[in-house]
Amino acid sequence: MAAHFGRRLRRGATTTAVAAAAVAALSASQAPGVTHAISGDSQGSQDEASGATPPPGTPATGDSPYYTDLPPLDSPNKQGTSPSGGTKGSAEAGIPATVLDAYKRAERTIASSDPGCRVPWQLLAAIGKVESGQARGGRVDANGTTLSPILGPVLNGVGFANILDTDNGAYDGDTTHDRAVGPMQFIPSTWASWGQDANGDGRKDPNNIYDAALAAGRYLCANDRDLTQAQDLERAILSYNRSREYLTTVLSWFDYYKRGTHTVPDGSGVLPGSSTPDSGSNSTATPPVGATPPTTPTPPPTSGPRDKPEGPAKEPVTKPPKPTPPPSKPPQLPTPPKQPAKPVQVASIVNAGTGELSAMTVRDFTERVTVRVMSNAGRAMAGQNVRFEIVGATDAAFADGTKSVVRPTGANGSATAPVLKSGDKTGTFTVRARVVGSTVAPVDFTAEVTAREADKIEWANAKEMTAAPGAGFEHLLEAKATHGGAAISGVAVKAELFEVGADGEQTPSKAGPYFKGADDRPVHVLADLTTDADGVVKLPQLLTDDQTGTFVLRLTAAGGKTLTIELKVVAPAA
Repeated sequence: MAAHFGRRLRRGATTTAVAAAAVAALSASQAPGVTHAISGDSQGSQDEASGATPPPGTPATGDSPYYTDLPPLDSPNKQGTSPSGGTKGSAEAGIPATVLDAYKRAERTIASSDPGCRVPWQLLAAIGKVESGQARGGRVDANGTTLSPILGPVLNGVGFANILDTDNGAYDGDTTHDRAVGPMQFIPSTWASWGQDANGDGRKDPNNIYDAALAAGRYLCANDRDLTQAQDLERAILSYNRSREYLTTVLSWFDYYKRGTHTVPDGSGVLPGSSTPDSGSNSTATPPVGATPPTTPTPPPTSGPRDKPEGPAKEPVTKPPKPTPPPSKPPQLPTPPKQPAKPVQVASIVNAGTGELSAMTVRDFTERVTVRVMSNAGRAMAGQNVRFEIVGATDAAFADGTKSVVRPTGANGSATAPVLKSGDKTGTFTVRARVVGSTVAPVDFTAEVTAREADKIEWANAKEMTAAPGAGFEHLLEAKATHGGAAISGVAVKAELFEVGADGEQTPSKAGPYFKGADDRPVHVLADLTTDADGVVKLPQLLTDDQTGTFVLRLTAAGGKTLTIELKVVAPAA
């Protein structure tokens, strides 16, 4: 079907035709759980679904135009299709990889922060379909940002709502009136309230499918809606665009996508049937639904007036056929058809030089996972989407805080995952890389998170440590741990006291300097010390008994580096 602008749809026969088409599509596809009654064709019924009143206020899109294409009547999940990621089934059921990933990530995020809403990713996909044709067939970059802005028409009251500029042209480039922006078509004033930063790049960008999908999900969940309830679902959709035809169209795609989808490469999604630009320029527009096309008059017959009487019919004269001359050359046998070239397909995904993946807790991994996608002809394949996923009991994540990210392969067929960040948990986990939409085996990488270690520990005091019997050492006992020249926090440090014999041999102390334990008893070993945020470990006060002589305080940091401080207990002169 050709795409038309929703708020320009005619009343009367047009409304009935669109609603009937949507209901017919749902009925023919036998969609489970479809209970939306659509009837009537008055203006009031256009703005209300049965039992649902559009929420007050300006809708998310400002009632901008939308694509009215309806899904195919056949289910995308017929026998032989692969709804979980294959490439079979109706082309309309294919959703570009990055766009689909954004919808599913938004569903997971909202399920964690607002579990009562229960927004399904298929609803976000349905809205993305009618608003922008899934970001114009998935024309987005590796971060999910559209390759060119998607703008609705100027909302100047001519055929659409009249909304004066609210963003000083920051999003839509118009400083007089607003325009709907991005793959989910938010008007700037709504984006100012609902915009999200879902991909962790520090920006709330309506042109980014990750940001826009999460914003759309949160907007639909407003007012404590439960989207498994029919009335809440209808109110949510009508809050996006207060059009009854819009509700019917979104519900049609929602039920269609629930029956199954598959992933297609970015930029290869099915575009809406209309060539009308999103910006509503003055190019030739598609006629509105219900408009009667002009008729072309039938030319008069060339044989004369039709009311002129005709003479009696003449008997046709039959001529004998001419004899076929014998062939001068023997007939040639047909040339057998050439075998079609074997299609290029993904054959494998391999390690492209990734080194050892190891990092201490709460640190960045210096190595990044890199893979290469190869074809069945043994060549590197560009333009393939690779999903990198963190698997295992770990709190490690990619730089944007996510556990899964999609990156395309470059001209050399390679794709590199974002920087890995370790968490507080030590142990091993797996980084898995697989080609989106392919059944080839993934490649796994083992990563390890180790405890904090220091490569150097230094004494903070350069003064001689001397004390009298029955007193204590006056200087503060502090040491600093570093790794690669930078202070490192959270490093475990062990403090031990030793006696030094006449021959210089060191033995664990049983008398002499000591730390005071919890029960005020002398303690000669402290094993539960850690460095603070500045990499400094502070020891409690060191006391002395009546034992004189030379002693040693030894500090050992995680990683094996040690620091030895000489202690002297000397009786005062008479």
